[in-house]
Amino acid sequence: MRLSTIDLIVVVIYAIGIFGLAQWVSRDKGGHQKDSSDYFLASKSLPWWAIGASLIAANISAEQIVGMAGSGYAIGLAIASYEWMAALTLLIVGKFFLPIFLRNEIYTMPQFLEQRYGPSIRTLMAVFWLALYVFVNLTSIIWLGSIAVTQVAGVDQTVALVGLGLFALLYQLRGGLKAVALTDIVQVTLLVFGGLTISYLTLSQIGGDAGVMGGFAELTRRAPEKFDMILSRDNPFYKDLPGLSVLIGGMWIANLSYWGFNQYIIQRALAAKSLPEAQKGIVFAAYLKLLMPLVIVVPGIAAVVLAPDLAKPDEAYPTMMRLLPSGLLGLVFAALIAAIIASTASKINSIATIFTLDLYAKRTSESGAMDAVMERKLVRSGRIAATVAILIAILAAKPLLGGADQAFQFIQEFSGFFTPGITVIFLLGLFWKRATEAGAIGAAIASVVLSWLFRTVAPGIPFMDRMGIVFLLSLGLAVVLSLAMKGRGDANRITMQGVSFGTSTGFNVAGLGVVLILIALYATWW
Repeated sequence: MRLSTIDLIVVVIYAIGIFGLAQWVSRDKGGHQKDSSDYFLASKSLPWWAIGASLIAANISAEQIVGMAGSGYAIGLAIASYEWMAALTLLIVGKFFLPIFLRNEIYTMPQFLEQRYGPSIRTLMAVFWLALYVFVNLTSIIWLGSIAVTQVAGVDQTVALVGLGLFALLYQLRGGLKAVALTDIVQVTLLVFGGLTISYLTLSQIGGDAGVMGGFAELTRRAPEKFDMILSRDNPFYKDLPGLSVLIGGMWIANLSYWGFNQYIIQRALAAKSLPEAQKGIVFAAYLKLLMPLVIVVPGIAAVVLAPDLAKPDEAYPTMMRLLPSGLLGLVFAALIAAIIASTASKINSIATIFTLDLYAKRTSESGAMDAVMERKLVRSGRIAATVAILIAILAAKPLLGGADQAFQFIQEFSGFFTPGITVIFLLGLFWKRATEAGAIGAAIASVVLSWLFRTVAPGIPFMDRMGIVFLLSLGLAVVLSLAMKGRGDANRITMQGVSFGTSTGFNVAGLGVVLILIALYATWW
């Protein structure tokens, strides 16, 4: 597929426009110099719409668009559980986690761990998250993004890899989180519009004179096996989505860790102007997650009818883009680029935040206000860390992922070793006063060791089930160690005074709407 001149013009206009907007929203007003709060948490002034849009823009990238559409082609609508169950998880995060984080003025997740447990686990987890973000997440985003750009535009992959990484760096380098979050509403709008356009055109082609709704009905008739939400044990993809585990099992471990305790994601909510504003943003993101399968998964399922002989499932989305006329193809391609850039820029900013505040500054809530010189050093440190991180990711992407059959599985396998332990550490830290640093460190180590053992000794256990089992074992160990070593290294400085889990009528009504929609969706395609 090659972009026409009109398509190229559209993409160039997008690139110039979004870069210019990012610089404009992050400009220093009245000669004010950026301090660390400005750069890393957007001065804690983000409105709800920026929080919700930025959560989704950070989450949706090439691995979601290309990979999930490919899973829609191979597995079907069941892959949408990742999106739909995330909507429910976001409500839990907004109601139970954010009140504690915002009341204690948390900047980073490692900072929370130090205030709750002690300094050792803060450093340990900060180093872990930096390694994960740079060598797994950041490399996979730009690698898969470069593949998508190469498939659609015919650009050399190395050029695409370097171009995406450097553009995302420059895009957020000056303004930090504010540049990312306040422009993400444009990115998400473009992403949703592009995906809905492809869904509309693919279903219209399938439906013919019957239109979009007729096309969807025809798609369910011709590929009924692609509309089973809960897979049975005899399904060839049961190991990827093991039946009820997506509703009551291991998917909860992954979702709570990702949406509740992941700096890359939660940083947007930590930058809210208030708790109610953060909760409104969370609800907005939840409804966008409900919409995502229509944007991403449906084009992949439609390819089963329109392009049944694809060599690889991941070719589904780029193949469906070929249905687009000139001009519109450029706009949808710009939407794909938007998703890659937004996610990459968000990851870069989170890397800079953790490195600077958790390792370089070693700043805690007791350290007091910093002078202007130190604040400028922190911002400069963040910018240097961001630059180094993207350069490492560009150089490491091909050696790490060039030979991988499924980069998405690379991400899941590596991060899944740590996910159960992370979930244990934070849940106990938030809701069990007797948890200690010894228990937390024990859970973190056990998560890695047990995950490796299960993967080696019992490789037939589905990935999600393995996470659930490791979570329960790590939880048990953390409880035993905490009770046995009571008072040793327990430095709990997280206050619950003034924390309320009560939510507004608007949040409750919107949350009930999410639950009812999910019940209807699963009841329809069980």
